[in-house]
Amino acid sequence: MFALNFQSQNHEKLLISRQKNCTVRLGDISDKYPENSIVWITVGTKYKPKRKLYSAILDRVQIKKIAELTSHDLDHQNPEIKSVDELISFFEKIYQRTITHDDIVTVIYFSEIVDE
Repeated sequence: MFALNFQSQNHEKLLISRQKNCTVRLGDISDKYPENSIVWITVGTKYKPKRKLYSAILDRVQIKKIAELTSHDLDHQNPEIKSVDELISFFEKIYQRTITHDDIVTVIYFSEIVDE
């Protein structure tokens, strides 16, 4: 089983409250996260223990240029990010490099798997 890990404490809050059901990752990582895969949604910083929040299924995995991201993509990624330029600024802090509107991203929509 794979994990989708989130490092930001803000993302952790959004995941726990179920306000976040999409992630945008830099580059084409669709081969690592095929649609209909089951993953663990985890939180934690790199090289440290992670905490599993829940299991999820990957509903949709799309490859786009950053410029092609929709308001729906941005809202489900992080409701506080309102524009592509804000996402680029956020990514530049994370990846510590220049990001452009032409950079490729993988957009992953996921749904929690509820045990009943």
